Parts: sequence; C-alpha cells; structure tokens
Amino acid sequence: MHDFIQSLSVAVRDAAESGRALCVTGGDTKRFYGGEPIGDVCAMESYAGIINYEPTELVITAKAGTRLHDLEDTLAKSGQMLPFEPPAFGERATIGGTVACGLSGPARPYRGAARDLVLGISCVNGKGEVLKFGGQVMKNVAGYDVSRLMVGSMGTLGIITEVSLKVLPGAQCSVTRAFELSAQAALKKMTGLFTQALPVTASAWHDGVLRVRLSGVEASVNAASQELGGEDDPAGDPFWLDLKEHRLAFFDGPLPLWRLNVKPHIEPLDLPGAFLIDWGGSTYWLKSDASVETLDSMARSVDGYVMRFRGGDRSVRCGGLDGVAMRLNRQLKDAFDPKHVLNPGRLPL
Repeated sequence: MHDFIQSLSVAVRDAAESGRALCVTGGDTKRFYGGEPIGDVCAMESYAGIINYEPTELVITAKAGTRLHDLEDTLAKSGQMLPFEPPAFGERATIGGTVACGLSGPARPYRGAARDLVLGISCVNGKGEVLKFGGQVMKNVAGYDVSRLMVGSMGTLGIITEVSLKVLPGAQCSVTRAFELSAQAALKKMTGLFTQALPVTASAWHDGVLRVRLSGVEASVNAASQELGGEDDPAGDPFWLDLKEHRLAFFDGPLPLWRLNVKPHIEPLDLPGAFLIDWGGSTYWLKSDASVETLDSMARSVDGYVMRFRGGDRSVRCGGLDGVAMRLNRQLKDAFDPKHVLNPGRLPL
C-alpha cells in the first residue's frame, strides 16, 4: 500500500476513535458549495499524478489530487476530453474534488453527468478501511455500481484516493447558433431539440437570447447549423466556458445563487429573481434572496428540487431529500462512516 494511503487510513481511524471531524479538501476551489466545512483539514492535493492512460481504451485513471487542468491537458494532447465538462472554479481544482462534488457543465444533458462517466473509485471510508469499487472498463454486472455513490457525496462517505473515468474524442468542430426569443419560446425550442437528430451539446437561454451549441465532425455540424437556423455566434466557445465557470455577468452580485432542477417543460417558472435557463430547460440558475421555503415549494410544484449553490445562509438546509430518500442516505452514511467524522454538515443528512 502507498505510504500516503497508509497514513491517510491511520489518520481516519484515529479521528473516528477520538470523535474528531475531518474536513477533506482537494484544491479548495468549491469551499462555497454545500454546508460550512468544519473539522481538521485532511488535504489530498499532494496525492497527485496520472496512474494509467491509454487513449485507445478511452479511460484515464488518476490520483485524487491531480489538478483538473493537468488531466484535461493530457487528454487534449490525444484529442480527447471529459464528456461531462466539469467546472473547475479555480486553477487548483482537483479531479478528486471534482468527482466528490459531482458537478457537470453545459454538456450534461447530451453527453452524460459525472456519475455516468465514473468507472471506478478507490477510497478510504470513515472506518479507515481502504476500499475499491468498479474498474477501468464499461460493463454490465449484477448489483449496484457503488463507485457512483461517491460522485456528489462531498467526501461524506469516503475520501476518494483514485478515480477512473471514461473519456471521449474531442469535437472536431463546434458552432454556436443564437436566437432572439422569449423564455417561453426558448423552452419550446430547447425541449424540441431532444427529439431531433442534431449534434447538440449545449443549450442555454438568458436575457432574451437562446444559444445552442453544435459539436462534432465539421460536415455534420455545418449541415446541422443550416437546418437549425439562427445566427452564428462568434463568441460561442468563450460563452460556454464562462457559463461553466460562472464568469458571466449574470453570476455577479451579492444575492445568493440557487440551482433549480426540473423536468424540461415549455412553460417558464415564475421565479422571484433574475434567472438563466441551462441544460436544455432542465436547470434554472436563480439570483434571489427569497426564502428556502418559497423556492422549495415552487420547485416541488413542478416535481423538481432546489439547492443553494453559493452564498446565503449555509446553516439552513435545502436540497430536496425527504422521506425514503433521506432515510437511505442516512443509512449509507452510517454504513460508510459510522462515527460521522468525514465532512460533517456538507450535505443535508
């Protein structure tokens, strides 16, 4: 066993025995996300490096502390990419923290979420046990893929040490088409795109403009552009990068940022604040000082859920889990981390 992993295992066992909370961190670029971090810092940034990468196999395995941009640069040299287009929110973002947060970028509805692309994970649970789930190939097996539980768990089930991810060839060509439309007309067009055989890899609406990204082989993208219509947006690629990293002017300001996830529909929600529609109509980014209760009620009325993404009172719980879902999540927490020493409070459990 690697000396770092051995030391990590011992540290977790000691914390469990003494009841000390551990604050697991990677590059700390998403410290704003979830509940307020507490406990002794357990830093993973130094455990870095690509373990295995064979471009022809479309799989990459890396240590948790590997910088996200280093991993993406390695993939780009072979003309490949991470399909779920994860946001970094800073140069120090690590692949372990990226997977632990489970965040995906604008391509999420079209290429899959982070959870869909994780093939295997190694971790240290709250008992100090070194565990490994999954592998490095896509295959159907009986039972649940436990590695996917770790995606979005915010380090509350185990400290991710290594991760294997499916990768895809990068797009040969990318074009963004823009349409001046109302929110209602934009939602109708976005939801309609899911039924068309077009190489759509992103769609978002804000301030009267719908943008749709087409990606793939140049001939296919050019033909799709003509079929789709609209105007060419020469600032397309920078727009999607700034949307992913929340660098658009929309995300500025003191108001809390909320994310509402709903089933794509053609009627825009009547929300108390400025909003941007992402993910083909299934996600609303909302800037608002409305109460959690108000927003939760609005989301539930359309079978969706709301979560505070950045800002506001982090001590007030939200996230949409209740009933059976909450009970199952608490049982998982108890099984993986009986003494609740790993990142307590980061998730509403």
